[in-house]
Amino acid sequence: MPKLTVVMGIIFIVLGLFAYFGLRAESITALIPTFFGIPFLILGLLGQKDNLRKHMMHAAAALALIGFLGTASGLFKFISMIGGTGVERAQAVTIQAIMSILCLLFVILAVKSFIDARKARKIQP
Repeated sequence: MPKLTVVMGIIFIVLGLFAYFGLRAESITALIPTFFGIPFLILGLLGQKDNLRKHMMHAAAALALIGFLGTASGLFKFISMIGGTGVERAQAVTIQAIMSILCLLFVILAVKSFIDARKARKIQP
C-alpha cells in the first residue's frame, strides 16, 4: 500500500501541474491535485517504515476520502457534460472528475488492504 500511495502522490502532483501549466489555467485552484499529491507522497514514503505503516496508510485513506468528498461534485458535472449538458470550465470539471475517481479508487483499495491485514493478523497465532 505505501508504494501505491507514492504512485498516487506522483499522479496527483503531475495532474495538478498539467492542469495549471499544460492547460494554462488562470486560477491557483488548478494546483489542488498537486496540493493533495505532496502529502500522499510524504505519507507513502513514511509508510514504508514498518513501525509507521499502519498510521500513514490510515492518514492517506482519510486524505483520499476528503479528496473524494471535495471533488465528487465535479464527477457529477463531468457525467452531465458527457451527457450533453453544457458546463462552465470543462477542463476544470474533467480534472476534478479524474481526481475524484482516483481518490475513490484509493479509498476502496485502502479499505480492502485494511480488511486483508486484519484477516492476516487473525490467522497468525
